[in-house]
Amino acid sequence: MKFITFLILNFYCVAVIGQNAIFSAKAIHHPITSKYGMVASQHHEATKIGIEILEKGGNAIDAAVAVGFSLAVVLPRAGNLGGGGFMIVHDATSNDTKAINYREIAPKRAHKDMYLDKHKNIDQDKYVFSYQSAGVPGSVSGLCLALQKYGTMTLEEVISPAIKLAEKGFVVTDNLESALKKYQSRLKKWPNTNKIFYKKDGFYEVGDTLIQLDLAWSLKQIAKHGPEAFYNGEIAKKISKDMSNNDGLITAKDLKNYQSKIIEPVWGAYRGYKIATMPPPSSGGIHLIQMLNILEGYPLNYLGQNSSETIHLMTEAMKLAYADRSEYLGDPQFWDVPQQELISKVYAADLRANISQLVTTPSEEISPGELSPYESNETTHFSVVDAQGNVVSNTYTLNFSFGSGIVAKGTGILLNNEMGDFTAKIGASDAYGLIGGAANAIEAGKRPLSSMTPTIVFKDDAFFLATGSPGGSRIITTVMQIILNVIDHNLNIADASHAPRIHHQWYPDILFLEHGISIDTQRGLIAKRHNLKYRNAMGSAQSILKRNGILYGATDPRRPDGATIGVRK
Repeated sequence: MKFITFLILNFYCVAVIGQNAIFSAKAIHHPITSKYGMVASQHHEATKIGIEILEKGGNAIDAAVAVGFSLAVVLPRAGNLGGGGFMIVHDATSNDTKAINYREIAPKRAHKDMYLDKHKNIDQDKYVFSYQSAGVPGSVSGLCLALQKYGTMTLEEVISPAIKLAEKGFVVTDNLESALKKYQSRLKKWPNTNKIFYKKDGFYEVGDTLIQLDLAWSLKQIAKHGPEAFYNGEIAKKISKDMSNNDGLITAKDLKNYQSKIIEPVWGAYRGYKIATMPPPSSGGIHLIQMLNILEGYPLNYLGQNSSETIHLMTEAMKLAYADRSEYLGDPQFWDVPQQELISKVYAADLRANISQLVTTPSEEISPGELSPYESNETTHFSVVDAQGNVVSNTYTLNFSFGSGIVAKGTGILLNNEMGDFTAKIGASDAYGLIGGAANAIEAGKRPLSSMTPTIVFKDDAFFLATGSPGGSRIITTVMQIILNVIDHNLNIADASHAPRIHHQWYPDILFLEHGISIDTQRGLIAKRHNLKYRNAMGSAQSILKRNGILYGATDPRRPDGATIGVRK
């Protein structure tokens, strides 16, 4: 009885302190606040443009589209016109939430064994660093579809700030200078890329101005002619010609046939909160909900944030989910994804029953679950909320940093290498170490599996949290930890974003830790036989939370240049 009383008192005290921490001096990290709207993105210039759109009377969708086009200029390693992604939109007027799938598509000439050499091994350069590594881009289609369906401003109005940034230039940051130096061997070998991102006599340095005139031309074409310019106009002609001249796969017909889609989100529930997130071909939403379902059966609040007990349970849930990912997830237009079974609370209970709280289960003893009838690191995420309650959570990518590294001649547009997200060889690992199965095999017209997990959380049917992150295979676990930190551990959104993270993806059988996990916690995990390894910082979440009518936002400190800004009165 005394033990039960202790549990209740402990839960009450932690919950109350956590809730008050947002408003008191007890918090170590403090969120940005506003009553009137907020933008969180991975580059301060894009965030400022989003805020300017909101302050001019635009809604969250107008601002999000402006941010998306602006990031294509100022964050070339991830922001893009030549990639694709996913968006979750909550329309306050209709109180409806939808997903927009603008993932890239395999060109018509793509086929299952196209990246295998004569010895049936994967040709890595062809797979991810060639004209043949690009899928048909979806970003322009998806952003324009969102604006057409939910926006209030014209395409020209929301693109004009990006045009100005490309035409007049923007100031190079330390982060961009470092990235261009780091990837110079890959980028400089392509003349069109070299001409844009490198000086004749060296590198762009901090404080220099980077001008992208070809990209400005492309943006002007889109502003004037809409997505037609990209998929069946002057931009399409330049892309298809450059592809043809370099043995690429994408044809004019591939571009013309591309379509993004408005679809239903995948919905989950966790401790009284409703979660809207991305369905396949993203694996993120299903496995986010699957892991939360498993963890809902444990008193994480009592066990403590980043304690050895909590991390152990999170790790076991991660391994089970990523094992299922290898077997069951693919483009639902080509593969029968057992979505309802995977997100079933009953299935989660079955999985939970096999978890030992004393010792980890080796990955070799875990296989994809028996279902009964019951991305690169260089992705980027942004979240936008307006005063009327419209919400956008958007993640898009080129896959690797700067994608394939190839700029389509005359366009200024970096091309994705998203074909690398398909399974090039059944049972082999992709670029992120994820095991691939037949569900994600290459087929013409198919969208590759993704980990991108844009997410909106609701409490009592009202908006509570918008979040998402880059990070390749670590996206799903990053988003999960943001949600757990807020809901279970009652951290404010800044503390929740700053807290050290962990990651496990079934194979390799390694529990990755960020620096900041205590030595005592590590000893507890070693005692449970976990194989620990430090790695670089994981993710870059951009999150906005609403409580008592106030918006609280945070930009992840793990990557420089980002900013969260609230609308002024």
